[in-house]
Amino acid sequence: MKTVGIVGGLSPESTILYYRGLNAAVQARLGGHHNARILLNSLDFGEFVALKEQGDWDTQGRLIVDAALRLERAGADFVLLATNTMHRFADDLKARLTIPFLHLDDATAQRIRASGLNRIALLGTAYTMEQDFYKQRLVAHGIEPLVPNPQKRAEIHRIIYDELCHGIVTDESREVYRAIISGLIEEGAQGVILGCTEITMLIGPQDVSCPVFDTTQIHIEAAAQLIFGEEALAA
Repeated sequence: MKTVGIVGGLSPESTILYYRGLNAAVQARLGGHHNARILLNSLDFGEFVALKEQGDWDTQGRLIVDAALRLERAGADFVLLATNTMHRFADDLKARLTIPFLHLDDATAQRIRASGLNRIALLGTAYTMEQDFYKQRLVAHGIEPLVPNPQKRAEIHRIIYDELCHGIVTDESREVYRAIISGLIEEGAQGVILGCTEITMLIGPQDVSCPVFDTTQIHIEAAAQLIFGEEALAA
């Protein structure tokens, strides 16, 4: 069983889902009292929020790479980022690490392609929805991402940062997300990517009328496969 290194804390709420999910996946395979071998480097989310507000992505990138290298030195067999937005630095991580990096976007894209769909709504932080690093990765896999208009993107982002990152889940915000997803379906979306690791706290398959691609769960399942050498998704 391989040891997974997690760069987490961005936010802590989603990192908890990764920790719980990976342990559950290992326990399901091995039974008994088994659980995953995990090294966690939990960063200070507040520091990253401040850096984003300042537009300082270079410092964020250095902190992410340093966190991953520390996990490598500590004995991780592969590394994952427990956050969608910070996959902006995936290429930097691959260039610096000598162990595999499990890319969330690739795992998600493979799941979408296996479903036979190619036009998918993308919800996430404003950075994920508006910058190219995430959308271009999907396009490279033959997937056309659809994002909401600026006003709706702002509301999605606000709910993530002001509510979900603090563990606050409300029916009102769920209805906001459901309405936005319904609008994107009307525009031709065949499914929806929950492209922020916190959104899974708010929206599930039971909430919308299209296939849901939960990046948190997909990433966890891909990591569990890599832990047992069942699938080589990492690059």
